Order: sequence, then structure tokens, then C-alpha cells
Amino acid sequence: METQEKKQRFTDSITFKALIVLALTLLLLIPQAMITSLIRERKERSEETIRKINEKWSNPQTICGPVLNVASSTDKYVLTPSILKIDAKLSPKKMYYGIYKTILYKSELQISGSFNNFEEVENLDNRTMYWDEAYISIGISDLKGLVSNAELTINGKTYTADAEGSNYWFRGNMLKFPLKDFQKSPSGKNEFSCKLMLNGSENINFIPVGRTTEVKVSGKWSSPSFIGNFSSESTVEKESFSAKWNIMHFNRNIPEVLVFDSKTYHHYLDNEESSFGVGLIETVGHYQQNERSSKYALMFIALTFVVFFFVEVLTKKKIHIIQYLLVGIALILFYSLLLSISEQIGFALAYLIASFATIGLISAYAQSIFKNKLHTGILTLILCVLYTFLYVILQLEDLALLIGSVGLFAILGVIMYLSRKINW
Repeated sequence: METQEKKQRFTDSITFKALIVLALTLLLLIPQAMITSLIRERKERSEETIRKINEKWSNPQTICGPVLNVASSTDKYVLTPSILKIDAKLSPKKMYYGIYKTILYKSELQISGSFNNFEEVENLDNRTMYWDEAYISIGISDLKGLVSNAELTINGKTYTADAEGSNYWFRGNMLKFPLKDFQKSPSGKNEFSCKLMLNGSENINFIPVGRTTEVKVSGKWSSPSFIGNFSSESTVEKESFSAKWNIMHFNRNIPEVLVFDSKTYHHYLDNEESSFGVGLIETVGHYQQNERSSKYALMFIALTFVVFFFVEVLTKKKIHIIQYLLVGIALILFYSLLLSISEQIGFALAYLIASFATIGLISAYAQSIFKNKLHTGILTLILCVLYTFLYVILQLEDLALLIGSVGLFAILGVIMYLSRKINW
């Protein structure tokens, strides 16, 4: 009988209720994990849809060259330009497919330079150079983006292009300009020029094959990203940007003459290691923000339950565990609302709508439980502060950890202060 009374007293105690609320909080992490999984699934679907849109238009582009290809009686040689200049003008645009969006662009590239290094291969001993079979090639990662016939002029003579698959020095597609009846310049300065009209998506990249390489990129876009392993001189003003790279031969690991025999025939330039360029990005993707916000679900559930628990303890008003559960589900559904609405209208406005709906629902339900406007007002204020706090953290990526840690420490201090006189 005494044991039964002790059990009864324990089940009615504050400690027992606290343990039940804690268990319920942990249980709600299961639907929270499902929401996080849903966000990732929607993000992957978005990326897949964007890939399909890009493939129809043209994928991100990498431009390499021009380089001169000439064979000898024993080996194949690739001569990189002594001087390479590229001036690229981009015209970006947004393309929508349902709720999904990608960034496409048209580009006009003016390529010029000179080969001043023919003697590098002409002076090789015991080799016959087949200049009648020589050709100039330009690596373009996706030839589908080429929208006009390409022509290259060298030493005043113009040559037309043929398409070619992956070459032995560039992992990607090629434009090949056969140099029929090619005449080298008597001065040794073999100047070339080429104009390309090229479509692409998301980013455009260049490989600095010239002994000296100068690349200029400009366009109308408010949030460009200057990518790669080389720094640029760049300006971003209102809706336009411009960037300039000057790269010397000692800044990158690409020789002036590449020699390929049967053993090194499949040697490729490392596009990722050597390339640089411009990425056309949105400042922050809403899927990334949704995923980051869902990581704070435990904090929201725990702090809301703490408010309900303190009201229950301090006012001696019983709150059923099912009522805790319903409030917890409302908090979880906030993230589902946020995801679905942000896909339609963007993250900022979706956050305002989802948080307003969630706070309103929980506050109305709390009033029906507490029957006290002061307690309901305190809960509403706390929820408003929490959702504002979360939004600030999501916007300040670099300081998110610092602000989040300080905020949680302050919240713990308040809880410890309020609970100091509770007779557990």
C-alpha cells in the first residue's frame, strides 16, 4: 500500500511531469528529422530540374585556348600562346520551370593573342614537323552553347572550325581550325583573333594557357561570384559588374610546350585546379536557409514547452500531455509551411507568413488553456523573440555560431533563474 502511494506521489510530482515533457520533446525530433529529409529531397529535385534546363540551353562553360597542335615524326606537340587576351561580355537572365529557377547567359567573347614560340619545336633535333597537318584548337566544355559559326584569323588568313571530341590535353569538347596552306609570319609574331558567341549557365570559366593571360569579364548581374584560384580586380555597381585577371606563366603550372607521345596521350589539363571565372549566383538559396532553420527545431520546442511547464508549476494549473503534443506539432509544421511557401514567393516573405501563422495558432490555443491574458502574452512575446532571433541568425552566416551560442547561454541563464525556487 505504501509502495503504491509512493508511485502515485511520484506520478503526480513535478519531476515526473518534467521527464514526460522531456521525452515528448525528444519524440518530436522524429517528425523534425522527416521535415529535414523533405527539405533535402526538394533541394535535390530542384537541382535535377535545373540540370535539365541547363542541358537544353547549355551547361556551365570552360574555355581553354587557343593552342596550336602540330605533330612530328615521333611526338605530338601543343604550343600555348605567348600572349592571350579574352574580353567576355555576359548577358544573364533567369529561367523558370514551374517553381524552379536557374540562371542562363549569352556571352560574346573576343579572343586575341600571338604565338611567338614556334622555334621551340622547329629547333628540335631529328624530328620532321608536319606543318601541313597543324591546327589550332579551342577547348569549350559544351559545344551545344555555340550559337554561330566560329572563325579564327591568324597572320591575316581566316580559317573555319570543325567540332571535335575530347582531345589529349583538354577534358571536354574542342573547336578545331585546320591550318591549310598555313604561312608562318616572317617576324615570328603569329597573331590570331577569334570571336565566339556562346551560351552557358550559372558560371563561365577560363584556363590561363598563355605565357601571359589577360581576361576581362563584364555583365549585368548584381551578385557575381569571382571563382577559381586566381584573384581579380573587380567592381560591382548596382546591377553591373566587371572583373579583370592578369596571370603570368609562373602563376600556373602549364608549360609553353606540351609534348605528348603514346605514353602520355591521355594527359589532361586539370580544369578545376587551373581555371577561374565568374559565377552568377543568387545570394542565398531558400533550400539552404530552410535546412539551416530546421536545425533549431529542438530549441523552439524545448523553450515553448518550458514556458508551458513554468505556467503549469507556478499557477498549479494542470496541462495535459496531449496539449503539449499539439503545441509541439504546430511548431514542427512551421518548417513544412516555410518550405512550401518559400518555394513560391521566396524565403523572407515566407518566413514572415509561416511564423505569424504559427505564433497566432499557438497563442490562441494557449489562451484557451491558460485562461490568462498575461501568461498568453508572455508566451506570444517569447515566440516572437525566438522567431526574430532565428531569422537574424539565418541572415548573419559568418556570426551565426557566435550569436546562437551567446543567445542560448542567455536563455539558459533565464531558465535557471526562474527555476531556482521550484521545489522539485
